[in-house]
Amino acid sequence: MLIANWRQVLKRAWSVRLIIAAGLLSGAEVVLPLLPLPIPAGIFAALSAVTTAAAFIARLLAQKDMTDANP
Repeated sequence: MLIANWRQVLKRAWSVRLIIAAGLLSGAEVVLPLLPLPIPAGIFAALSAVTTAAAFIARLLAQKDMTDANP
């Protein structure tokens, strides 16, 4: 069951934004080795891990303009 304010959460929650960023970084880790760029191996995987940890913390913190619509 979705929370009542799921649209607001998708638009404003930092945890959602950080999860999307982590997904993009994970995708970059897969695609970039195919390109001839001098980027160290594992850098995007490490950035993705840090971003995922930040998303976990952001999910636990109260965020401005976000209210819990469910009792």
